[in-house]
Amino acid sequence: MLLRVGLARRRLPTAALPLSLAARGRRLSTGPPPPPEWTDTVDYLDESGEVLSSAPGARAAVPGADATILSGSSAHPLPRPAAAARLAALALRFRSGPSLSAALSALPSPPDPALLLLAASSLPASDPTPLLSLVAWARVQPWFVPSDDLFSLLAARLAPATHSSELLSLFDDTLALPDTAAFPKTLNAVVSALATHGLLEPAFFCFKRLRDAGFRVLETHTYNALLSLLLTRGLAFKAFEVLDEMSSSGCALDEGTYELVVPALARAGRIDAARKMFDEMRKREGIGRASAGVYGVLVDVLAKAGRLDAAMGMYREMVAVGHRASPTVSTAVVEGLVRAGKLDAGMELWEEMRRGGLRPSFGLYTMVVEANARSGRLDVATQLFGDMEKSGFFPTPATYACLVEMHASAGQVDAAMRLYHSMANAGQRPGLSTFTALLMMLANKRMLDLAAKVLLEMKASGFPIEVTASDLLMIYIKDGSTELALRWLRFMGSAGIRTNNFIIRQLFESCMKTGLYDSARPLLETYVAGAAKVDLILYTSILAHLVRCQDEGCERVIMDILSVSKHKAHDFMCGLFTGPEQRKKPVLSFVREFFQGIDYDNEESAARYFVNVLLNYLVLMGQMNRARCIWKVAYENKLFAKAIVFDQHIAWSLDVRNLSVGAALVATVHTLHRFRKRMLYYGVVPRRIKLVTGPTLKMVVAQVLASLESPFEVSKVVLRAPGDSVLEWFKKPIVQQFLLNEIPSKADVLMHRLNVMFPSSAPEVRSLSIPRSLSMSR
Repeated sequence: MLLRVGLARRRLPTAALPLSLAARGRRLSTGPPPPPEWTDTVDYLDESGEVLSSAPGARAAVPGADATILSGSSAHPLPRPAAAARLAALALRFRSGPSLSAALSALPSPPDPALLLLAASSLPASDPTPLLSLVAWARVQPWFVPSDDLFSLLAARLAPATHSSELLSLFDDTLALPDTAAFPKTLNAVVSALATHGLLEPAFFCFKRLRDAGFRVLETHTYNALLSLLLTRGLAFKAFEVLDEMSSSGCALDEGTYELVVPALARAGRIDAARKMFDEMRKREGIGRASAGVYGVLVDVLAKAGRLDAAMGMYREMVAVGHRASPTVSTAVVEGLVRAGKLDAGMELWEEMRRGGLRPSFGLYTMVVEANARSGRLDVATQLFGDMEKSGFFPTPATYACLVEMHASAGQVDAAMRLYHSMANAGQRPGLSTFTALLMMLANKRMLDLAAKVLLEMKASGFPIEVTASDLLMIYIKDGSTELALRWLRFMGSAGIRTNNFIIRQLFESCMKTGLYDSARPLLETYVAGAAKVDLILYTSILAHLVRCQDEGCERVIMDILSVSKHKAHDFMCGLFTGPEQRKKPVLSFVREFFQGIDYDNEESAARYFVNVLLNYLVLMGQMNRARCIWKVAYENKLFAKAIVFDQHIAWSLDVRNLSVGAALVATVHTLHRFRKRMLYYGVVPRRIKLVTGPTLKMVVAQVLASLESPFEVSKVVLRAPGDSVLEWFKKPIVQQFLLNEIPSKADVLMHRLNVMFPSSAPEVRSLSIPRSLSMSR
């Protein structure tokens, strides 16, 4: 039976009583301190006051050492667990404040640090308030000695979400101790708790303070928590900074570290460093095989970086160690192979994955279908597309568009239209590129009615159709399908679709070329009504058709087209064929006035083209005098500046290689007349005279001169004669008549030469010639 214990009497005088209380030293003890010597005798009484027993006393009893509790008639010491439970009970009862301090201070014997740690360990971890209060009371007691075990227990019990300030205060107090290195568990617990609970700034702040102070006390699990937090927040560069500090401090990397760092290095683009750490991980003892996530990231990054051999090697190793490739990894490898142009290898891997039971993802299906379609394997792409639909995947508009466009590019009308209708039935709206590809295919196949239907559906979908319709019209024009082009233009007009003047001009020229003059006139009227200006090149091309025309009815239509052009050259042509009474000026003055109005900076090449065709027409009409006036004025305006060369007494030459047949004949007659005047009137006789004709005009000029028994000898591209022989030839009356009046007839022969031997008068050639640059001077 336990009895109440009381102090009865002291057997020594008071002066001889040394009070030896709890040790004041700051040593950390793991057991109860040895009791000091007794200085007095204490009698223990029962409730009636009788003496039960006596024992040395006059000092505080040490739990677990002094026999202070009776069980029956035997005295036993107070057990340390019971004393620790008493401390814990007081902390749980009063929790905090002065009441707790008073209760703890009233204990019959003060606890020691080891007893405090035992009591703190027994407190519930769910409520850190009693522990905080108990430690706070103990820290002001003279017997308290800081302990790494106690501080680390406190740090582990404090939740960073609600007690972050207490954790940081504990960290500061620990750093302020003289021997900070003796508290590694506390420092690790604080940093790890902050990092684990996502408090990035406090955790990294504590890490920097330890690093700057030169302490190398952090352990692997603490580094891992900090690395995980930084990588989760996307701060890979800070994580690599922590990794460098971990390596320099000599801290060993465990499996968790490798699992964190290797994928992070790979994703950050440091592929070589990631592979080096991965190889190091495989060689370390005690570390098992890498996880499927690490393998997957390495395969994905290597494939996207174009290192396909390394990616395939890593993929094979991943499968060999027993991991199952995820759809993401498989997609990355197949996509890398396809993008590198290795579609066969990609499809082999695809089939291998299918045989392994892997169900392809939507993205993988889409990528493989589009890759096969773009590579021209339309049968394979169509089959995979069907498998994709059977697997329950709904194709995207991009996949539909790719298949439709590739079939359209291959000219497979049925397959392309079937996919187009399937796309519309699925409720997906075709894109602009899809409509364009379909329309181009239908235009090339000359399926005008179906193209018109698709174009109207394109308009109903909200896309602008003017440009696309004009492109289709241009396809018909370039293909030479003028009738289809006219039909398509009529459809555009009925649908309210307008085209540009350039295409109208191209279609007009195509109609003129194919002889559809009745259809050409409305086109030119539309062109002029659209505020487009008929330039000199276009007018000359119409005139060239008139020169070549051999049907009287067509000639009237072409003349009517010339009048529709409203070009100033047409007024000039009309005035040229009227008499001087209507013109009220001589022909030469009239021609000079027209040529003075030409902008030679912009229209020099067009003016040369006009002169060539006009001279052809005038020669055909027998208007030799008017033709010679045209040539004379053209030469005066330096349109053919290098045609005539006077090399003093050595050689005179005329170059007609770049002229039409009519222009060459007129130039020859006019220039020989000039040579005759110089030789007969001024007495200047050159050594030789050359007529440079080229292979095309050689026979035309030679035949004309041969009828007059000229001394010119015909070579490959030149007609040449000595100056003396030409002088004697000039003295003949028939030559004088030839040079002054007109060339002999045979217009039918000349026009045959014009149509067959001289291509520069063909309008389709001239109308497409590039005008001289605006920067080029006359």
